Amino acid sequence: MRSIWNGAISFGLVSIPIKLVNATESHSISFRQIHLADGGRIRYRKVCELDGEELSGAEIGKGYEQADGSIIPITDEDLAQLPLATARTIEIMSFVPAEEIDPLQMDAAYYLAANGPTAAKPYTLLREALKRSRKVAIAKYALRGRERLGMLRVVDDVIAMHGLLWPDEIRVPEGVAPEGSVTVRDAELDLADALMATLGTVEMTSLRDDYREAVEAMVAAKAGGAFEPAEAAVEPAGGQVIDLMAALEKSVRAAKASRGEPEPAAGEEAAGGGAPAEVTPIRRRTAGAPKAVGGKKSTSAAAKKSTAAAGKGAKKSTSTAGKKTATTAAKSTRTAKSAATKSTSAAAKKAAAAKKPAPAPRRRTSA
Repeated sequence: MRSIWNGAISFGLVSIPIKLVNATESHSISFRQIHLADGGRIRYRKVCELDGEELSGAEIGKGYEQADGSIIPITDEDLAQLPLATARTIEIMSFVPAEEIDPLQMDAAYYLAANGPTAAKPYTLLREALKRSRKVAIAKYALRGRERLGMLRVVDDVIAMHGLLWPDEIRVPEGVAPEGSVTVRDAELDLADALMATLGTVEMTSLRDDYREAVEAMVAAKAGGAFEPAEAAVEPAGGQVIDLMAALEKSVRAAKASRGEPEPAAGEEAAGGGAPAEVTPIRRRTAGAPKAVGGKKSTSAAAKKSTAAAGKGAKKSTSTAGKKTATTAAKSTRTAKSAATKSTSAAAKKAAAAKKPAPAPRRRTSA
């Protein structure tokens, strides 16, 4: 890989010679402006607005435009006289946990390569120190005429540097959040959680730029003379008011279907945690119409009433029969007890009479 900057990492009193290499590359397709009549390229020419003369690169310098529109010329010699300590040095200032870096500050990414055999040992030392500390280094460096902020971290066995925006370059998100108070129900959050769980994770290396591939295929077809225009895709209209719960449920079903999971059977619990509700429309009776109207609802109501009446009648009959049987049994028991008592009493009296001695005969006296 071709280096874009040579310098050194300043790590205390340790200096590590390095080369700066771009860590990313753009695969986006760029188009040229052409003349529609004949397909000729449209070129831009650099022309002085005062005399209309076209200028070459050697005749063009730089200047700073002030608020009133006047321009102050700035030369390379002027910039070289400025005290820029990081002109050829990546100066490490501190080490912080990676989570303290706001992703909004992330800018371009670079790889830092050791420049020469003497740089291998201090380069490896810094790399292993970053690994063991589980921190990132915050540094300053100069590139393309300005001082920048950077973050050094370890990627595999290489030290990578992310350019960072300065804190005052991050805009405050004023007026971006929805206005007014919005309440989200627990059922909606449950469905959102279910959708997130269904979508699951993705391998970042499997993601592809489908639009770029479609553009490349179209260009190849046009170049080969076999291009056939397809029907334009219809974009959904924006700003539609939707049923959020229905949209979430539909999204969960679509995500499950895309993953090959079976469709939930009828009657299963919904993703929100409850059984699907059945809504029955309310029918108003007209004046003079009987309450029992033919149809599924009336038949069901009549059947319920008939069943309830039959149940009550059966319960009442059973209760009455039970009471009669209990009364008869009680009477029989009392009669049996009374007869037994009487029989016992008569037998006892006879036995007592048999044991009693007979009375002595009376004697007559003469007058």
